[in-house]
Amino acid sequence: MASAPNEKVPLRPLRVGAVAYDPKVVTIWEGFRSYFQKRGIEFDFVLYSNYDAQVEANLGGEIDVASNSPLAWVKSQIVSHGRCRALAMRDADRDLTSRILVRKDADLNSLTDLGGKTIAVGASDSPQATLIPLSMLAEAGILPGKDCQVLYHDVMVGKHGDHVGGEREAVRALAVGKADAACVLDSNHALFINEGTLDPGTTRVLAITAPYDHCNFTVLDHLPETWTSHFVEILLGMSFQDPEVRILMELEGLKRWLPARTTGYQQLEKAVKRFEFYA
Repeated sequence: MASAPNEKVPLRPLRVGAVAYDPKVVTIWEGFRSYFQKRGIEFDFVLYSNYDAQVEANLGGEIDVASNSPLAWVKSQIVSHGRCRALAMRDADRDLTSRILVRKDADLNSLTDLGGKTIAVGASDSPQATLIPLSMLAEAGILPGKDCQVLYHDVMVGKHGDHVGGEREAVRALAVGKADAACVLDSNHALFINEGTLDPGTTRVLAITAPYDHCNFTVLDHLPETWTSHFVEILLGMSFQDPEVRILMELEGLKRWLPARTTGYQQLEKAVKRFEFYA
């Protein structure tokens, strides 16, 4: 379908940004680029070492679409004064929860019991293993750093917790008694049990956050939809049953792409404001 006369169309490949939190990111985006090219979409990808650099590039027009963490989405909205919109997200990005774990035999039965205790968290910029669960703790009247000690595990700061190393170190700290509690993403809790990092017989879940959402594709709201509509159409049309793209979807941790929603970032927005993270 031809564009209307007043609509802008890209005269160059669409530029998509992603953060290289793992070597597999190269494999994923090389595969996606080939998949999209076969379907008439020319795009190139740019890898960044951290989300702050990617946010700056997206807001500065160096890239058109950013594969953003939830914290990068929140920062984009803060810096742009709400002038960003989200295009799509993975099915795995919806309705996540964080868990606060304690040792099974600990005399801890509620969040208020963590007063005076040591809480092990992931990286300082991890939404799921630091900001959101610590905000839940603050809601319960236990202020991190004041009413309890926080033991940070700053593995790959800048990756916004996409690298799970910080969470893995947090549960190890709990297991050996360096901490009284540990904060983890629900799926990582299962991962640490399956890989043997955490013995399920020695810990229990003390508290679970309300559900929240994770990553999305972010664009500036003035970017014409004609630049991204076909990109989103092909993205949402990917099938997990298609052998050409299934391995890429498995690497990316999803079975289906979904239209983006932004209602699931309220807890993180509140945490960022509460802790003056971007003050």
